[in-house]
Amino acid sequence: MSKIVAITGAGAMSECMRQINPDVVPAFPITPSTQVIEDFSQFVADGKVDTEMITVESEHSAMSACIGAAAAGGRVMTATSSAGMALMWEMLYIAASMRQPIVMSLINRALSAPINIHADHSDSMGARDAGWIQLYAENNQEAYDNLIMAPKIAESMDVRLPVMVCMDGFIISHCVQTMQLEDDDTVKAFIGEFESTYPVLDTKNPSTWGALDLQDYYMEHKRAQHMAMKNAKDVVEKVSAEFADIFGRKYELFESYRLDDAERVIIAINSVCGEIKEVIDERREAGDNVGLLKIRSFRPFPYEEIAAALKGVKIVTVLDRSESMGAYGPLFTEIRTALFDAPEKPMVYNRIYGLGGRELFMSDIHDVFEENKRYLETGKVEKITDYLKVRGG
Repeated sequence: MSKIVAITGAGAMSECMRQINPDVVPAFPITPSTQVIEDFSQFVADGKVDTEMITVESEHSAMSACIGAAAAGGRVMTATSSAGMALMWEMLYIAASMRQPIVMSLINRALSAPINIHADHSDSMGARDAGWIQLYAENNQEAYDNLIMAPKIAESMDVRLPVMVCMDGFIISHCVQTMQLEDDDTVKAFIGEFESTYPVLDTKNPSTWGALDLQDYYMEHKRAQHMAMKNAKDVVEKVSAEFADIFGRKYELFESYRLDDAERVIIAINSVCGEIKEVIDERREAGDNVGLLKIRSFRPFPYEEIAAALKGVKIVTVLDRSESMGAYGPLFTEIRTALFDAPEKPMVYNRIYGLGGRELFMSDIHDVFEENKRYLETGKVEKITDYLKVRGG
């Protein structure tokens, strides 16, 4: 039976892992994802799961063990953050290229230097082209729900790609929120039994993983990965619809908040969307037609769907919580691409915010809406890209 609990975001992820009961969890804890693995290791010690927990010497080893366990025929999960993901870098590409449906909780945290342990999206955005499906969550409930759906998405025979479920470090991972934990048996039934493909432990049907692949077939394998990621968009929607039927919470590739008649829109990812919704409600009460488009699926990226959702919008402010040195922000780049062929393009510009955990208050979001109001009235974007709340600006 489902129950309402007060729990941290990291605690909710570990509870979900307990319900999934993966075959293998290799892990090396790193702030702020540590609680995910700490709590899950207690479940292992208490006999609440029959998972093989592997404590390794580094995050590179953790993902290496994930790949080996998945190739052997197991359902595999792990968790990491920031520099931990960076140390996995080589193995992230190998996991995706070998089409292993590994599921990872990624607690978003800034990358060094200088050393910083707080939230931004530089880790996951840096890995956006590694071949992993990326789902993002505004709050504890969404992170938990995304993690329930992740194995079913990853393991689809039309996809067979790894999935990272992302949430903001400390802001969500360490924040206690009231949310609904679902019944263990219902979660297990929704996910279903794991079906391995070409497991190396099936000695009666020998298979090879990680073979040398030079110019003769490498491009064909890359194209196959690309097609699997394209397929993933439909699978994410299908699994989300099944989830809604069973659990009653509906998720799309992105969330449209008061978007139908909005003229001025902010597009953002993860926890800041909660504050943006509050500001939108306040401004709506004052008669201001503003709205939010919150990204859930960054990979695969829903270009056509976003362009359709923004039809009739006059100006868009894209908030990036990561920097792409020498280029526009990663989310802004994708949104601009989505709008390139739109018959009626809104004005669109980019603002970088929240790096290293810097707060963005509701008053700052009001300022963003005032800025895009001014740009719309003058018909000119004064700065295509800029920083919010930075010294020397």
